[in-house]
Amino acid sequence: MQKDVKSIIHDLKKMHGKPRCELAFSNPIELVVATVLSAQATDQKVNEVTRSLFAKYRTWKDYINVPVEELEEDIRPTGFYRNKAKAIKNIALEIEGRFKGQIPQDIDTFATVKGIGRKSANLIVGLAFEKPAIIVDTHVIRLSQRIGFTKNKDPDKIELDMRKIVPENLWTDFSLLMTLHGRYLCKAKKPECERCLIRESCDYFMGGKRDV
Repeated sequence: MQKDVKSIIHDLKKMHGKPRCELAFSNPIELVVATVLSAQATDQKVNEVTRSLFAKYRTWKDYINVPVEELEEDIRPTGFYRNKAKAIKNIALEIEGRFKGQIPQDIDTFATVKGIGRKSANLIVGLAFEKPAIIVDTHVIRLSQRIGFTKNKDPDKIELDMRKIVPENLWTDFSLLMTLHGRYLCKAKKPECERCLIRESCDYFMGGKRDV
């Protein structure tokens, strides 16, 4: 089925409003840290933790200089706090050492930072620096397959497929809207197809796998 991407984006906006990330941040450093903390944690929980965290830590050197045990305690409610504290410190050290404290605005370069990865690099560069970015999280993986944008399961291949289909100036908005749609309507176990405005463009729905 041929997909009208602009029409799909229009309908996603009707359902979910303005494209947005639900992590709270006010600068690129905060977004990097919030993104690390969001692994296996809800955005709501992360935002609860970062309200005080971001008042305490304002620079990469703050994260480098704090004892790891103290940072672990500060982020403990987000889960996997030991791994996350280690990742945050590694990222801070690498950005200070390799990039003189400046987050790379090139996605390919930023993705080479240990603890970042391609999905996070796209998210951070897309939101913090307003560069076009396809953000392939678990929701985008699931929805891109259900709707019929791709048959690939590998996130990097899905990103390449989406780059060919979606106009470049809409990459970031498209990604954020897909995440919102996956979070609130096109859920993993029970998609709410009866409430979905893009169901007529969806292979999952049109193929008979309907939740109505």
